[in-house]
Amino acid sequence: MTLQLLEPPTQENCITFYGVSWEQFERIEVALEGITGVRLTYLDGTLDIMAPLSPEHEDSKSTIGLLLEAYLRENRIRFYVRGGPTLGSRAVGARGEPDESYNLETKKDIPDIAIEVVITSGGVDKLEKYKRWRVPEVWFWHKGKLAIYCLREQEKQFEYQKLAGSEFLPELDLVLLENCANRNDQYDAVNEFTQAIRQE
Repeated sequence: MTLQLLEPPTQENCITFYGVSWEQFERIEVALEGITGVRLTYLDGTLDIMAPLSPEHEDSKSTIGLLLEAYLRENRIRFYVRGGPTLGSRAVGARGEPDESYNLETKKDIPDIAIEVVITSGGVDKLEKYKRWRVPEVWFWHKGKLAIYCLREQEKQFEYQKLAGSEFLPELDLVLLENCANRNDQYDAVNEFTQAIRQE
């Protein structure tokens, strides 16, 4: 008998469950705790279990984070990397984590900017979960493009508005950032981006 080595999957898989109570979600969360590459997102009874996080996902997340950090350093903007902290609670009916997140100027309980790489969609409304967490600005990276949403309050209702740029970083050239984020080599991408913003 010949044993065949299986290659690790290159695509992410997302399984969605509906009608999941908060108690059931917490039990699943405990059962899967410590398993590398598994991400849970819960919203109003809908549970997405994503695994594994693909190399494409991890590379995109890291590259966008490095580019943003390079911009902040070059412009002497104080920042704090929060990574992917678990956000949410039973009270708001949502829990999950961004891929990367940042506080600008001061440390806060909620990130100012959250970044999420979207490879597979899942069943959870991505903007709704961030709205519950009151994250002011969310960046979605999907198919090589960046979409930025800013939280607005109107008549005691919160909604996201899609904008052409960041409200926190209005001078940030998103076309340049996108072009560099799509480079194959992360090191070259950051160097090219840094040189370009120094010439602006």
